[in-house]
Amino acid sequence: MVDVERFRILLESERARKTILLPALRADITAANAARQNSNVDDEHDPEGATIAFELSQAAALMQQSSATLAQVEAALARIAGGSYGHCEICGVAITEGRLEARPWTPYCIDHAGGKSGPRP
Repeated sequence: MVDVERFRILLESERARKTILLPALRADITAANAARQNSNVDDEHDPEGATIAFELSQAAALMQQSSATLAQVEAALARIAGGSYGHCEICGVAITEGRLEARPWTPYCIDHAGGKSGPRP
């Protein structure tokens, strides 16, 4: 049987990290956009322009990934509250503790990790 309380603590910790990280990433994106707008830089030909574009791209990707993870964490906490945490949303089988340790927010067993209705090939 999965120690739900231990995973609740892990999930709440991850939620706190993402809640702090997201505003910082938004601030980075805002600052990079401001730097880009306040200069007369041709991104294609100026070495600094490529750096600003890379920073924007990286911050945007991290923000998207962090937002998605936060949503998954919130969903996992809701499953804990509802009593279904630790069971695959597709087949209902208990998710192994090792998988939950790697991804405590996962709603799927390893066979359904892709979110598909059938077992993985």
